[in-house]
Amino acid sequence: MGAVEANFDGIVGPTHNYSGLSPGNLASQRFAGSVSSPKAAALQGLAKAKRIADDGLAQYVLPPHERPNLAFLRQHGFTGSDAKVIEKAATEAPGLLSCACSASAMWAANAATVSPSADTGDSRVHLTPANLAFNPHRCQEAAQTERTLRSIFTDVTHFAVHPALAMTPIMFDEGAANHTRLSAGGPEGHGRPGVELFVHGRDGHDRKTGLPEPKRLPARQSFDASAAVARLHRLSDRETVYARQHPDVIDAGVFHNDVISVGNQNVLLVHERAYVDQPAVLDELRAKLRGECGDELFIIEVKDSEVSVADAVGTYLFNSQLLTLPAGGSAGGAGGGMRLFCPQECAEHAGVRAVIDRMVAGDNPITEAAFIDVRESMHNGGGPACLRLRVVLTDEERAALSGQVELDGPLHTRLVEWVETHYRDELRAADLADPKLLTESRDALDELTEILGLGSLYPFQRDGSHAPQQEHD
Repeated sequence: MGAVEANFDGIVGPTHNYSGLSPGNLASQRFAGSVSSPKAAALQGLAKAKRIADDGLAQYVLPPHERPNLAFLRQHGFTGSDAKVIEKAATEAPGLLSCACSASAMWAANAATVSPSADTGDSRVHLTPANLAFNPHRCQEAAQTERTLRSIFTDVTHFAVHPALAMTPIMFDEGAANHTRLSAGGPEGHGRPGVELFVHGRDGHDRKTGLPEPKRLPARQSFDASAAVARLHRLSDRETVYARQHPDVIDAGVFHNDVISVGNQNVLLVHERAYVDQPAVLDELRAKLRGECGDELFIIEVKDSEVSVADAVGTYLFNSQLLTLPAGGSAGGAGGGMRLFCPQECAEHAGVRAVIDRMVAGDNPITEAAFIDVRESMHNGGGPACLRLRVVLTDEERAALSGQVELDGPLHTRLVEWVETHYRDELRAADLADPKLLTESRDALDELTEILGLGSLYPFQRDGSHAPQQEHD
């Protein structure tokens, strides 16, 4: 059965700000305290998604999470009306308030890990929300992510949405940012059985390399979490590969695998320093892809002498989206080849741009490159690939999706109007203490769930808390 890879992009939320909450994410740390533009961030993300949809590719959107997260603040001891909770948190624990206001769910690559029906033991699409247990501003996301996924992937004959893994250090799970699916090339390749690469930064109880963890920055993905997701998704040993990210590159700012590697169908673009015992990892991928798909893997290994790890992190070359263009051609595209959708920063770095130009001119399936402005996201440490969750779907599975979340021209126009109506042009750290931000956010999300046909998706829509709460302690 034929299938396509659908990209589900996270819509940037109204509280997009630069609080520097992510240890190990160098851009997040560098721009901490800067003035953000939620409106520009959301419009940049929608423009990127629209460009991909215009190329004839399957493009969908995911709604943002409710922020500020009052339940998170109340869970940590703040009481009273909504306004009083925000006021107290701003005074007594501004760090917690920053966590409660984080718009980090915009990076849908961390929303979940997804295995298509061609790979799984029960021939359903499996989705496991990431627990994101390492960071307090992100561990809030799992419950809402599960609700959102269940509201879209509702048909249990086609989809299995699992709860997130237990929130313990041995089960740290950061989702698809540490997962890559490879398959046969060509128009029918996505629908054939593939090979799933799981990348971890810390050893597991039952799998030890003897290597130390990174010295300076944290390893966020555990082997135990990756193995648990593979079991939940009913993947066989013949179609799974586990690789350990090299601790030295984690210390250099490679906090997720998608900062050092990107794959699509039968192509893997990877830095030469990405993995421990990299030659063995690449050999295993080659052998398993050949065995599962009967296809050869194109490995484009970028040398450190061409692009240093620091420049890879600075430009997010490997956080580009690598997508197969429709066989019939696309707007401005040759059709049938692959296009690398890169951050604009890649075009502005002479060495990185030269590598991209050589790659496109080389003997491999990547025939084109395009450069996309997502600077608001980049300043918080997320490039084009961070903004999307990849879901391979058959025509029948696409027809079974709920809601109106497929991005086309009319929906894009309506979402742009929605952003222009509800989002602030600028947001400063001090603005997080403004109780009006909560009302603005809830008004926006109320309208968005109507636009997307997702019903009462958020707790505030179900418990009547959209109305201002009275003072009480």
